[in-house]
Amino acid sequence: MPLRLVVSDFLLKNNRGKQPSGLPRKPLTQLALHRLEHDPDPKGRASAKWEPVFANMTSDHATTVRELLAFYLEAGIDCALGDEPIDHLSAPDLATPNIATPAPASDGPITAKTGTAPVVAARQPSRQATAAPRAGIAPPPDIAIESAREAARTAPSLEALRALLESFEGCALKFTASRLVFADGNPQARLMFVGEAPGRDEDIEGLPFVGRSGQLLNRMIAAIGLKRGDVYIANVIPWRPPGNRTPTPQETQICLPFIRRQIELVNPDVLVTLGNPSTQTLLQTREGIMKTRGRWFDYDTGTRAIRAMATFHPAYLLRSPSYKRLAWLDLRAIAKVLEDKALGQPAST
Repeated sequence: MPLRLVVSDFLLKNNRGKQPSGLPRKPLTQLALHRLEHDPDPKGRASAKWEPVFANMTSDHATTVRELLAFYLEAGIDCALGDEPIDHLSAPDLATPNIATPAPASDGPITAKTGTAPVVAARQPSRQATAAPRAGIAPPPDIAIESAREAARTAPSLEALRALLESFEGCALKFTASRLVFADGNPQARLMFVGEAPGRDEDIEGLPFVGRSGQLLNRMIAAIGLKRGDVYIANVIPWRPPGNRTPTPQETQICLPFIRRQIELVNPDVLVTLGNPSTQTLLQTREGIMKTRGRWFDYDTGTRAIRAMATFHPAYLLRSPSYKRLAWLDLRAIAKVLEDKALGQPAST
């Protein structure tokens, strides 16, 4: 079903009172966007290309609006959330709480109605000191990181950890994502996969790895004799970054305590990091994926060491199929360690 996008007067008003060059003076009332193709972008995240279909417009106007839509896509606006535009720049100023109006000066305390105790008039604070924060604004990173550590530490189960993330407001990504993408699979799995962050499809479904990358990951899991329901899948970042941009170091550090606690609670025999970002974050290495893939690491949970291996992200394999051979070697090594542990044999190195 094509999306509808309404380009209305607010675009003109928000352009510092000037009409953009080439746009008609009457509001553009209706556009339809049809998807042409759905391919991973250079970073391996899902992206969509759209072709606008215009009604009752001259060719000059259609070209201008096409350029505007292209700008939106480059800025990360790839979903239409409603049929009508919202002018966020015209939002009211910060709300101020009700403040008692000071009474005229007098020699003594101001008394209330007869029969009640005397009360002292409150001093009216300045507007800046009493302004309420806007909804959806995260605290400073250092405060958010400490809050995340405290919250994650208290989670006794995966269900409790998910509930904590649902109510956690320390990460700004929560306010731009559609929903939390917590995990998928078997919480008692012996094998756990961790990627970087959800993409557009994951943000819609609320599950990790459900797009083309997820389909390839399912085939990779099946190649070693397992099903998606046999493993546990999560991401370092549980909310989609706007436009699938790379998460900032601060956003990663804020979310890190939660994925660490998630790994502790699942307690797998083998942990697999998919791609460079999750590998460097969880395995604490600065080397690239080409050097780290296929090597065994010890991931320390504080109570035990979990065998960990890095391999290519499925999105990278979609862009570079020639590296599937190396990924297959990694999968064979992972399957061998799982088999050895099941038989009680010493793990391979």
